[in-house]
Amino acid sequence: MAKPLRNGITTGACAAAAARAATELLFHGTKPAQVILVNPMGQSLTVPIHQVEAIAGGTRAVVIKDGGDDPDVTHGLPVVVEARPAPDGIRLHGGPGVGRVTKPGLALAVGEPAINPVPRQMIKEAVAAVLPPGRGVELMISVPGGELIARRTLNPRLGIVGGISILGTTGIVRPMSEEAFKDSLLPLLDMARAAGFHQVVLTPGHMGARIAVEGYGFPAEAVVEMSNFVGFMLESCVEKGFSGVLLWGHHGKLLKVAAGIFHTHSRVADARRETLASHVALMGGERDLIASIMETGTIESVVELLAEHNFLSVYHQLACRASQRAMEYVHHRLKVGTVLLTLDGKILGWDRQAQEIGRALGCRELG
Repeated sequence: MAKPLRNGITTGACAAAAARAATELLFHGTKPAQVILVNPMGQSLTVPIHQVEAIAGGTRAVVIKDGGDDPDVTHGLPVVVEARPAPDGIRLHGGPGVGRVTKPGLALAVGEPAINPVPRQMIKEAVAAVLPPGRGVELMISVPGGELIARRTLNPRLGIVGGISILGTTGIVRPMSEEAFKDSLLPLLDMARAAGFHQVVLTPGHMGARIAVEGYGFPAEAVVEMSNFVGFMLESCVEKGFSGVLLWGHHGKLLKVAAGIFHTHSRVADARRETLASHVALMGGERDLIASIMETGTIESVVELLAEHNFLSVYHQLACRASQRAMEYVHHRLKVGTVLLTLDGKILGWDRQAQEIGRALGCRELG
């Protein structure tokens, strides 16, 4: 019997635990050996503290990044947080080894340190729990060695320079053993069938699932995460007797399906710009616009570019194309609709089947 794979912790959880440990020493004089965090799903995470000490004007704590059994390039890096008293509030700063945003289109403003929104929330909640009333703290997060490691990540392509990103939406790194990961997704389809659903929403990750349920009113039991395994999950839906699937997620992921790519990991295939550019060209886009699409730093920034040139309707065409390719993939044994979302969860493109499936599942916007 194969040994179960071990989960790790995200850089965001590392930073939150180190921030709390440094703050505890700063205001309470205690040196915790470990910190217990609560992630956005309400799960407890126990994070060992590698080092916590006093420094000039403040304190410093270190957590060693543990990627578990995931092939994570940041595994073993120290995540360091220095804490110093402030008049009020909790202020975050990025130090050496933490990247900085230089291009628009991400969830962070240009010029901000690459500390994503969920880790920011986790850091502030962890620190607020031990911050005395009426006191504030300045937190400097750094990752020695992060600038070098960042060259092996997508950060250079995203315009994030100088280091890695502080990431994570759950605080947990789940091992990417592909077969085990696929197997872990199938019970979610079984649960949807057991709840009486004949159509299901497939979305790449947790954020898409949360937006579907909280933002648009889909029943939680009918929303299933598929990770990068679009083709595998479509075939599994056929095997389990579903009649329809709504592909729902960020356009940067689902554009790949429009190109006939059914494993959407970035190391397997990309073609997003090429797909967008070819469809805009078919709609009459001029050569300069096509060239701009091919040269943009992020796929999110293409949305602004197309809005300026009145070509946003291309996303409806791409939704139709993704649905068509998906139905061909399963030999038309499923009805498939597609909804493309922006980074902040707004609907960007959809097709007729998406409206039909969305209406049947109670979506507030597609009826």
